[in-house]
Amino acid sequence: MATELQASQLVDKLYDFRDNFITNHGFDRVHDKPTMVQCEVTKTIKELQTLEPKCQKTAYMLQYARALNVVPDYSRECEDYLSKVVKRDPSIVQGWNLLGETFWKKGDIPASKDCFEGALKRSKDKVSLRSLSMVLRQMKAEKMGDEERNVIASVEMAKEAVGIDGEDGMSWYVLGNAYLALFFVTQQNPKVLGQALHAYAEAEKVEQRSTHNPDLHFNRSMVYRYDESYKLALEGLKMADKLDPSWGSPQIKINELINYLDKVNELVDKRGKLKTKRLQSLIKSIKENDLGELYISMHTRATQCDTMDCRNPGFNLTLHKPNLCVLAPCSVPHYLLNQSGVHILVGIHVLQGKGVIIGDTVAIPEPFMTHHKFEWDDSAKQWDFRNIRVDNPIVLVVNGKKLTKDHCGYTIGTMIPSGE
Repeated sequence: MATELQASQLVDKLYDFRDNFITNHGFDRVHDKPTMVQCEVTKTIKELQTLEPKCQKTAYMLQYARALNVVPDYSRECEDYLSKVVKRDPSIVQGWNLLGETFWKKGDIPASKDCFEGALKRSKDKVSLRSLSMVLRQMKAEKMGDEERNVIASVEMAKEAVGIDGEDGMSWYVLGNAYLALFFVTQQNPKVLGQALHAYAEAEKVEQRSTHNPDLHFNRSMVYRYDESYKLALEGLKMADKLDPSWGSPQIKINELINYLDKVNELVDKRGKLKTKRLQSLIKSIKENDLGELYISMHTRATQCDTMDCRNPGFNLTLHKPNLCVLAPCSVPHYLLNQSGVHILVGIHVLQGKGVIIGDTVAIPEPFMTHHKFEWDDSAKQWDFRNIRVDNPIVLVVNGKKLTKDHCGYTIGTMIPSGE
């Protein structure tokens, strides 16, 4: 038993080297991490081999496979060892979990799922639960509704893992990803995004090494991007890139977001590239009946927000007026709309060909405006524009007619599952 314990401690030391690399070596050595980890794997395996004659066979194979599994790439040797472990002793939950991770790396999702379910038949284990949560979100949907059911089950599995050990940062991180997936496959309730952000924050709070997880920063940045918290999104992507410079995806997303902000800022600054005379003509064309029968029946009326109100950051126009009627003078990824000569970016997610086109009049009930004004040192960039967010297009009235759910174009999320 003493020899098996020694072998286990050797491999524990290897995982500690990998998981706490930034803490112990700093960001200056991050480029060297893959090579240094591989060197430690080689060193650990050589030390394990010296213990093999005194170790129980199954225990030795388990620790040998653990050492191989520390790197992110699939290993056929690791799969072979773990297959023998669970065959020799099916009660070893860790063996099932490691084999499930190996199949995950291989891309064999059904086999991975079988392994984690096999582990859970033997014990309610946090690693098995959170791993199954990940797998369920990657399962191919066979029929309508499967994806949503799988993600809902994924959330429950992750919550159960957190319930077993609330001090495990990885379990909180997986729960955050499960909530993020739930948001994108259901009705996109903003409260679910809040739950994802809470879970990510808890992951960092309970375990310091979670702050060095590049995937956490990347996925959280996708939440910030959707929520239009652009500076937080850029900062998160920058950290993900810093933690894993070889990845590439964070820098791609940074460039995409900068280009988007540049385009929006230019259009707002140049007033949609429309001449003053044309703008005045469009504004004068707004009529009361553009609000539609629904709002007229509620005794609302089209009003123009005054310039002072529109320029007040975070000003909720509904505090003084029931709705906002605006025009679409140009077409952009979101629609650049105009009211009283003040240009505002309005975020509307609609299906292509069913949204707002140039010249349409749009009534927005309960509009809330945000003033985005910030700098980002990395690019020496400055952005300054106002934004009204419309989470659900069915509240809009376009040219006097209310939109329906058939106009909605739900956002598709960009997530990174591999790092879980």
